Amino acid sequence: MPRSIQRLPRLPARPRDAHKGIFGRVLVAGGSRGMIGAPALAANAALRSGCGLAHLAVPAPVQLAAAALAPCATSSALAATPDGMIAASAAAGLLSMRADVLALGPGMGRSRAGERLVAALVSRSSVPVVLDADGLNNLSGLPRVLAARRPAALVLTPHPVEAARLMVAADIPLDPKSRRRESAMALARAASAVVVLKGAGSIVTDGEAVFVNRTGNPGMATGGSGDVLTGVIAALIAQGLSPLDAAVLGVHVHGRAGDLAARRVGQVSLIATDLLDVLPAAFRSLSAG
Repeated sequence: MPRSIQRLPRLPARPRDAHKGIFGRVLVAGGSRGMIGAPALAANAALRSGCGLAHLAVPAPVQLAAAALAPCATSSALAATPDGMIAASAAAGLLSMRADVLALGPGMGRSRAGERLVAALVSRSSVPVVLDADGLNNLSGLPRVLAARRPAALVLTPHPVEAARLMVAADIPLDPKSRRRESAMALARAASAVVVLKGAGSIVTDGEAVFVNRTGNPGMATGGSGDVLTGVIAALIAQGLSPLDAAVLGVHVHGRAGDLAARRVGQVSLIATDLLDVLPAAFRSLSAG
C-alpha cells in the first residue's frame, strides 16, 4: 500500500539577515516565437513563490519581449532554430549557467531540436529539473532518456494527455484519465521521478508516497496555469524543499491561489496572471492555517 501524505510540508523561517542568494536561483528555459508568455509566467511565479533570483533563458529572437514580461528576472538569449525555437546547441550553455533548479519546457515548442535539448538537459543537469509542457512532449519521444539514470532529481508535471504520451513511451498500459493514482505511481517508478498528474484532485507521487490535492477549481483550466505551477514548484525546490515536498506544497498553494482568484474574478474570467496576483495571499494562508 502506498503511503498517503496528509500533512503539508513547510518552508523554513526566513532569517533576519537574509539576502537573495540564500533563497535560491531558478533558471527558466523555454519560450519560442509566438509563445513568450509561458516562460515569463513561470519566472514571475517563481519570484512570487520566494526564490531569490530568477533567470529567463529564451531564444534570441524573443528575448527582449519575454524579458519585458518578467522585469524582476534577468535574462539571456539562446541560440535559435530558423523557426524561433531553442536550438539543441544551447544545451551546453544552459548546463553551465548558475542555478539551483531548472524549470524546462514552458513555451518551448516540440521539434527534433527540442528533443535533443531535453535529452541533454535531463540526462546531464546537476540540479533538479522541473519538466513541463512541451518539455514533456519532447521527452515522450525519448523512451531511453525517460528510463535512464540521471545525476539529479526530475519532476514531471503532465496533464492526462501528456501523461498518456509519456506512459506509451514507458510501456505502461494504464489510462491516466480513469486510473489516475495508479498511472501516476507507475510513471513515477518507471521514470524514477516525482510526478504531478494535474487535473481535479492533482496526484503527486514519487512512486511510494501519494498526495491528493484538494484545492483548486475549474476556473484554473486556462492557458498559462500550468506554467505558474512550474514556477511555484521550482521556487520551493530552490529554497531547499525536496522535490516531493516542493511538488506537494506547490500544487496546494497553486490550487489555493486559484480558489482565491475565483473569489475575486469568478471562474469564467480567471486567467493565469490572476494566479500571480494572489500567490502572496495563498502563501500567507499557510501561516494562518
